[in-house]
Amino acid sequence: MVNLTAEMKEAFGKVKLFPVATASKSGVPNVAPIAYVMLMSDDTIWLGDNFMHKTLANVKENPHMAIYVYDPDSKKCFQVKGKVEVKTSGPDYEKMKGMVKAKKPELPAKSLLIMKVTEAFQCAPGPTAGTKLL
Repeated sequence: MVNLTAEMKEAFGKVKLFPVATASKSGVPNVAPIAYVMLMSDDTIWLGDNFMHKTLANVKENPHMAIYVYDPDSKKCFQVKGKVEVKTSGPDYEKMKGMVKAKKPELPAKSLLIMKVTEAFQCAPGPTAGTKLL
């Protein structure tokens, strides 16, 4: 696992809707906008599953995920990649469910996706685009 930098964590805090990419076992891609994405530590991101269908199916087949993070103030962006575990019970799931319900009680909070960050890449256009940062 790798730890996100202070600059990455700051950008992460400014995002309201995250483009999240997954792929099926056979490689069919999917990108979905997800609002309940929470940076829980320097190397762990939680995603609350309220309406996931293809994303959840893909992660169960192929536990790799990418999240695009864009800071509208600095215009900096990066992509975080990692491996995902799905939980539907236990203390972490209950904590996520409580966080989601506190914001919107009507949401189902069906499962918790826990992503451990393995890599981060530069996304800004220019000569360093695609460069591995972590």
